Amino acid sequence: MATFTASMVLLRWQLLSAVLMFMASTLNIRFRKADYLGLAVISSGMGLAAACWFATGLLGMTTLDLSTIWHNIVEVMIEASQKAPPDWPMVVT
Repeated sequence: MATFTASMVLLRWQLLSAVLMFMASTLNIRFRKADYLGLAVISSGMGLAAACWFATGLLGMTTLDLSTIWHNIVEVMIEASQKAPPDWPMVVT
């Protein structure tokens, strides 16, 4: 019983995000069957957000990590665009 309790405490955010993904999927199916396309799109967005939260939680990523990754992506894109030929991407050989 202690093992189960410890796992529930340690995985509480991942479990919550998994439940949110399930609820968003269920709502999406019901809204699409009832022809509420706007609500279906909203529930799909909620499911996507919960899935991203779930993945970042399992990977142990924090907001600081995501900001560092984004900053590195921007630097790489700037460097690649500076080293590209002047007529890029329309290179005719």
